[in-house]
Amino acid sequence: MDSIKKISLGSQGLVVPQLGLGCMGMTGMAHMDIYGKADEQEAIATIHRSLELGGNFLDTADLYGPLVNERLIAKAIKGHRNDYIVATKFGWEIDDNEQITWQFNGRKEYVRKAVERSLKNLGTDYIDLYYLHRVDPQTPVEETVEAMAELVREGKVGYIGLSEVSSETIRRAHAVHPVTAVQSEYSLFERSVEEMGILQTLVELGIGFVAYSPLGRGFISGELKSAEDLPADDFRRSIPRFQGEQFQKNLDLLQEIQQMAAEKQITSSQLAIAWVLEKGHAAIPGTKRRKYLEQNIEAAAIGLSGEDIARLEAIIPLGTDTGDRYDQFGMAAVNQ
Repeated sequence: MDSIKKISLGSQGLVVPQLGLGCMGMTGMAHMDIYGKADEQEAIATIHRSLELGGNFLDTADLYGPLVNERLIAKAIKGHRNDYIVATKFGWEIDDNEQITWQFNGRKEYVRKAVERSLKNLGTDYIDLYYLHRVDPQTPVEETVEAMAELVREGKVGYIGLSEVSSETIRRAHAVHPVTAVQSEYSLFERSVEEMGILQTLVELGIGFVAYSPLGRGFISGELKSAEDLPADDFRRSIPRFQGEQFQKNLDLLQEIQQMAAEKQITSSQLAIAWVLEKGHAAIPGTKRRKYLEQNIEAAAIGLSGEDIARLEAIIPLGTDTGDRYDQFGMAAVNQ
């Protein structure tokens, strides 16, 4: 039974459930834990449960693992490939030994290599939505998008997307081949796509927006009381938003969100997801457990009034400093 509204993502014909499933946390990445240890069987069961509830829009990337996450998806969707809408990403360079080089590669020949590898790992002959994960500063985005457009013409890719890009890059890419979706981090704690006018650009060009980390990388769940609650190898320890005084300031803001959620008899996570959906965007909260998946999907049915939205946004007004969402290296790669 479907309990999630479907929306057109962009204007190229792709229809998706408004609430998808971010799969990154289902596997670790390059010797780091992403949000704690994962259990493969529970992860697969979560993907299956998501499908049952109408959440058949899966989001992965070759970077996650690397490559391991796509292989997990392959196991989960085997025999039911056409029931799912699969989005994956490329652009962080992965070498022939399956190691991340921590360079970007958007060159034409690498695009071809990356897609063939992803198709194999996903156990499929087509990818519904293929994103450029980060722009390669050494390669004109036009070259990368032209290579992606070739994949569309060949039927290997249905639609193309970009992740963490500036308005100027979006315009340049869209002029080469219509972009269906742009993905960026977006939550009550992270609204730079609004501040920079990126959402406005997407509206103008008829491109959909997909919000990842709508729970502020788990911060909004309220389960963390201090940065010390994070496992030693959790990558969030490197993020300024989760460090020192900034963490405490953000906790104070979160308390007000929790207060509002309590009044509505929902969780702070559900309130945060409902806020993103009410704005008309798609969201892909990540989880690797059925319990949290079901709670997230319940949020798709929560309607918020204009007054609710205004109250939430008054708690963390646009422009509030909540700390950077990546370390210096990560921040240098966004909004190129």
